[in-house]
Amino acid sequence: MDRRAIHEQLEYARTTFHRLLDNATAADLHRPTAGTRWTNEQLLFHILFGYILIRPLLVLLRIFGRLPPGVGRTFARLLDAGTRPFDLVNYLAPLGGAKVFGRRGMGSAFDRVIADLHRRLDDERESDLALAMHYPTRWDPFFRDVMTISDLYRYPTQHFDFHRRQLTLTAEGP
Repeated sequence: MDRRAIHEQLEYARTTFHRLLDNATAADLHRPTAGTRWTNEQLLFHILFGYILIRPLLVLLRIFGRLPPGVGRTFARLLDAGTRPFDLVNYLAPLGGAKVFGRRGMGSAFDRVIADLHRRLDDERESDLALAMHYPTRWDPFFRDVMTISDLYRYPTQHFDFHRRQLTLTAEGP
């Protein structure tokens, strides 16, 4: 596990997110995305939300990662069974979140979340980075059946890169 690589991924995401926000016009933000039902602004909030969710996911992993694997596997199956309600919340949250946060709020929130993830990563014990649990693979294409704490730190940037290709912004900047 290379902490430096994860720190670099987090910084790449932070600077890229700001570049996308800073170079987007109001018209860009309200334009539909490619392949989603969201606008660019809503998809940017969805990307931010992926980073916000890492904190509670880390808590769950610390709990279920210390229990017998069958407990985590059962929990993941229950979550998979609830995919439809999850998908609805996952869709609706950016509709309101983008309006509440706006461009400036999303940028500030992204900075705070990334700074927090940097601190948390620095505080992780090496042995805890390998702690693993089962995940609901139907919730996200980047969730694997078993994920470690190290995997969770990498996940939101994979999610970001995937959705970045769906943005229809006219200019991303340098």
